[in-house]
Parts: sequence; structure tokens; C-alpha cells
Amino acid sequence: MMVYADNAATTCVSKTALDAMLPYLTTCYGNPSSLYSFAQEAKEALEEARETVAKLIGAASAREIYFTSGGSEADNQAICSAAWSGAKKGKKHLISTKFEHHAVLHTLDKLKKEGFEVTLLDVHEDGVVRVEDVAAAIREDTALVTVMFANNEIGTVQPIREIGALCREKGIPFHTDAVQAIGHMPVHVQEMNIDMLSLSGHKFHAPKGVGVLYARRGMLLSNIIEGGAQERGKRGGTENIPGIVALAAALKESVEHMEENTAKIIPMRDKLFAELSKIPHSKINGSLEHHVPGTVNMCFEGIEGESLLLLLDAHGVCASSGSACTSGSLDPSHVLLALGLPHEIAHGSLRLSLGEYNTMEEVDHIIEVVPKVVSYLRNMSPIWEDLETGKKPHLI
Repeated sequence: MMVYADNAATTCVSKTALDAMLPYLTTCYGNPSSLYSFAQEAKEALEEARETVAKLIGAASAREIYFTSGGSEADNQAICSAAWSGAKKGKKHLISTKFEHHAVLHTLDKLKKEGFEVTLLDVHEDGVVRVEDVAAAIREDTALVTVMFANNEIGTVQPIREIGALCREKGIPFHTDAVQAIGHMPVHVQEMNIDMLSLSGHKFHAPKGVGVLYARRGMLLSNIIEGGAQERGKRGGTENIPGIVALAAALKESVEHMEENTAKIIPMRDKLFAELSKIPHSKINGSLEHHVPGTVNMCFEGIEGESLLLLLDAHGVCASSGSACTSGSLDPSHVLLALGLPHEIAHGSLRLSLGEYNTMEEVDHIIEVVPKVVSYLRNMSPIWEDLETGKKPHLI
């Protein structure tokens, strides 16, 4: 049995998305910037997709939707735009958190080199940002607050509505990376006081290489990609019409079936938590109270995450130890370190992320395999021997 349990990294393209995009790869392939009627069919599809996305996330207007290559590009444009706009008014202070996706953290690092000051907030052991911490960090020269909606590694959901309300009250732009939330839980940008939002299609069964930046009317956007007049002059390059149409179709399907998908996924997730927690010296990472439906993140003392993943793969389980964007790194997860976990514990992490295509039979297979693999690795480990003989104290 092969079990795909890495849906937080990417998802398969759904039949709905594939069927929607195929005509724009084969028979309606015109460039939407061209004036003849054949190309204008593609232009109409582009604007219909824009309207669909706007309605599904609660935007006031389709003109607030900008199509990008994915979440990382959207994060870059949102953060840089707010920073550069704030700098013109003498505001060069940015607020974020220690466990953001690297698309956010690396953009903030780039802005530091341009003279911006960045405050990264603690997320506490439960993986949830406190609104009062955001309030305490705000200064007269704060140009932006950016806090992710749901963490990509541990699945904890942040108090976005409350942080947005605080920022609205203070007159500070608020951006959220909602890549792990959109399509999996309700998101309404107006009701949640969100000024800018990033999303990526391949997290909800659209193809890779297409995403969205929502920017509330009045937000000034700076160009990251120069070129033509596409996306109202804010993002050069011929639009990816097949991907955009597929994104809109996949998002519509995900939102319409969200309630039933959640009802299916949560029992599978909870069974994984319950059974894998029986493994001695294991730890669940992050709050289970504020959590996306499908993500399970745990640490197992005395093992290395890389070895765990390779052996799980040999037993037919596709999983990860953190973000797919940093899977080549030997460093422990910055997310788990932000929770206060020591390096030796953070190294032994496992992320399982389920979707609506998973089954309880697959979950049972995971539950059968993981304890065996953990036990096998511990029996080979001199570190585990030291822990078990008392030469070193157990940390979990």
C-alpha cells in the first residue's frame, strides 16, 4: 500500500481542475492581451476566474485579486509593497512571527538589508501568537504586520480576525500568508479585517505554479516582476490562463465541499494523534484546539527525522519532517525551535498531512508502520541507548 500523507506540501490536481484547464491548453489558447475574438475568449475566462476567487474569499471586488505564480511571489509582493510604501512616510518597522514560512522570513531578511527593522514575535509552546504581543510590538513607525493564517508545519491557526481588527484600529496594513488555510477552512477577508492575503493553488488540488495576491482597494502595490501591463500593470508576464482557470475551479470545489471534507478528515487526524501518542517519549507539537483539519506534527525522542522519512517511504508512507521548501536542509525546523523545543528533539519530527482523498484504511497503515520504524531506529541509536540506560535524561 502506498499512502500519500503530505498534502501540506502539495496536492494532486483534481478532475474538476483538470477538466477546467484542458480547453485553455488545447483549443482556447489565445493570449488574453490580444484584441481578436479568439484571444478574448481567454480574457473572458481570466476575468471570470478573478470574479470567482473574489467571491470565494469575501473580497469586495474582483479588482482586488492579482494572479501570481504562487504563494511565495504573493508574499514577496505584499510585504515589499507595504514596506516600501511605509518607508515613504518614514515608517520602516515591520512585525511578523518567528515561525512564518521562509517566503516571508527571507523577504523580511532582504528588507533588513535595506534598512528596515523587523520584530519577530514569539509563538509560545502551543504555536499560537498572542494578540497582546502584537499590540505591544506596534510602534508609531510600524509599516506592516504579517502573520500567517495557519502554520505549514504544525497546523496551528492564528487569531487572524483579532489581529486584523487591532491593525485596522491602528491604521497599519495587515497581511496574512493563508496558503495552508484557503480551501480547508473558512476565510473571509472583509470580515477578518485582512488587507492583503496570499494563497497558492497547489494546496487545494489546482496545479503548481499559480497563486493569488488579494490586496484590498487602496493598498499600494509595487511591482516585483516588471514587463507588460498585465494584472492592471502590477505583475508583468502573460497570464497562466490554464492554471488560473483551474485554480478558480478547484477553490470553488474545495469551498463548496469544505464541511463534508472536514467531517471526513478530522476523525482520521484525531486517530493518528491518539494512536501515535502511545509511542513512548513522543510529543504532539502545537495546540489541538486551534488547528487545521488535516495536519499532524509529532516528535519522537532518540531518532533523526531524515532516517524516519526514508524508512517510512520504504514502507509505503509519504510524509515529511517539516516544510517541503526546506526539505534539503539538515538543520532542525525553525518552527519547532520557535516553540521552544531543543535541537535534539526538533530533529526527530514527523509531519503527516491528510486530505479528503485519504482513507481510514490508509490511516491504519500509518499507525501500524510508524511505531515499528521508530522502534527500529531507536534500537540502532547510541543516543537512545544512553537515554534508556540513564546516561542522559529523557527530554520527552
